[in-house]
Parts: sequence; C-alpha cells; structure tokens
Amino acid sequence: MITTIFSKSTPINYILVTSLLVVGFFLLQMQDLAWMDSVFGFIKKIGILALLIASLFITNFVTKRNGMSKDNTFPFLFYFLFLILFPSSLNYTALIVSNFFILLALRRLFSLQSLVTPKEKIFDASIWIFIAALFHFWSILFILLVFVSIILHVSRDYRNWVLPYIALFAVTIIFLLVAILSDKMLIDGLFEDTQVYFEFDYFTNKYQNIALSIYAALAVLFLFSQVFSLSNKPLILHASYKKIILAFAIGVVVFVISPNKTNSILIYTFMPLAVMATSYIEGIQVKWIKEVTALIVLLLCLMCFVFQL
Repeated sequence: MITTIFSKSTPINYILVTSLLVVGFFLLQMQDLAWMDSVFGFIKKIGILALLIASLFITNFVTKRNGMSKDNTFPFLFYFLFLILFPSSLNYTALIVSNFFILLALRRLFSLQSLVTPKEKIFDASIWIFIAALFHFWSILFILLVFVSIILHVSRDYRNWVLPYIALFAVTIIFLLVAILSDKMLIDGLFEDTQVYFEFDYFTNKYQNIALSIYAALAVLFLFSQVFSLSNKPLILHASYKKIILAFAIGVVVFVISPNKTNSILIYTFMPLAVMATSYIEGIQVKWIKEVTALIVLLLCLMCFVFQL
C-alpha cells in the first residue's frame, strides 16, 4: 500500500505528506502557546514551517533531478519521517535555517556534475555553507564537500579552488559589518558555538534515547546497503552517491562534536539518509518485503513522534 502510493510522483503524495507535516508541527506547537501572543511569534512559526516544507521539496528535487531515484516521492516521505522521529527538530529555528542553506548548497554541488557554469555553482554552494555556519557553526564542515566536488568534477582549473575562500571572505566581512552596526553579541555567540563537546548527556526522557537508537539502526542499514550496492549503480551516478555518503558522514560529525547537543542536530543527515533509504527501498525486488520495510519505518517514526509529544 505505502510503496504503491509513493512509487509514483503525483500531487496527492506531496499534499498528503505536507499536510501531515503541518499537523505534526502544530501539534508540537500546542505544548506552548506563547507564540500566539504576538504577531511576530506567529509569523516566525509560519516561516519555520515554510522552511521545513521547502526542505522536503528541495530533497525530492535534488534526488530526482540528479537521477538518484526513480519517478517517485520516497525521498519526500523519508525526509518527513526522519523529521517527526525527532519532534524537537521542528522547533529549533537556528538548525532549521542552517540546514535549509546546507540543502541549497547541496543542490548546487550535485548539479555540478553537468559541468555547466561550475564556478557559479562552487561559489554559490560555498556562500550557502558559510551562511549556514552563522546559525550553527559546525555546519561549516560541509565545505569539505565543496572541495571533494571540485576534485571529482573540475579539479584542473585552479580558479575553482580559490572560490570557496572568496566566499568565506565575503560572508565574514558582511557578518562583521552587520554585527558591529547592530549587535556585537552576535560575534560572541558565534565564538561560543565553535566549542567542541563529545558528551551525550542531553536526554531528558527515555523516548529520546529510543528514537536515537532507531535512527542509528536505520542509518546503519541504509548506509551499508548504499556502500555495498554502489558498484551496481550506473557509473555516471557514482560521484553523486559518493557525495551523498560523505554528506551523511559530515552530518554525523557535526552532531558528535556540536555543543548544546540534541537529537535535532541530526537534521543535517536527514537529506542524505532519505536518498539512501530511497535507494534501499527501490532495490528490494520482492514487493511484500518492500511494503513491510516501508511500513515498519513509518510506524516506528510515528510512534516515536507520539511518545515524545
């Protein structure tokens, strides 16, 4: 039933998942209604929801546009499921904004394979990553993906190697000007985020621990499946899948080393893992196994969401 519905790319699939995200988002917001006391609070919540929905569409677009999925909406579905597996990720404004810019960067990096306007894409991706780092500093590690993309596609032109540094200079200058003119505390806040923290002592209830364990198990399954099936993928897609695996690894590192650790920081891994989950589901030949697998993931994520409300 589930795989039958989402194996097609139809408007009803997008409407269904988007509606579920909206319902889940506002169920979470009902726990604290302080945001309804002001127009700004209301606009902020709507803006966050809009970025979450946009993230779903960007994930699905990047996956389909670069040939990493068939004409289906599995990436759309899995990204949504990973979001609700950690309900707190729907509330962290800085992480949502930062991840949105990372998704914009990934969109440019995956399109680099076409070799059309590579310099613009490298510069744009670098800009988005450095802007993302202003909201969550350690997302700056995704700049490694820019250099790997250069190696994979356009390493012969030395000018491509300089562009990320130009982007860093531009974002740094603009940030310093804004901070000096408006609020110098922004600089202090950014420096505080540069700390490294390896402890995992942030759990406030057992359901957060269970959700993390489920996500880790799913991640291991989809990641190893992707690694071992890479040789069976079309040669033209190898670079894209390597970037997906690296993006996931970077997201995990960001989670491990970030201060003020929460499960929500795993949001950086949702897009690459959604792509790998899609590849895994598409690779299952027996229909009932595919259906059961998708159903188990769906039920686990929904149950974790309900228990964490």
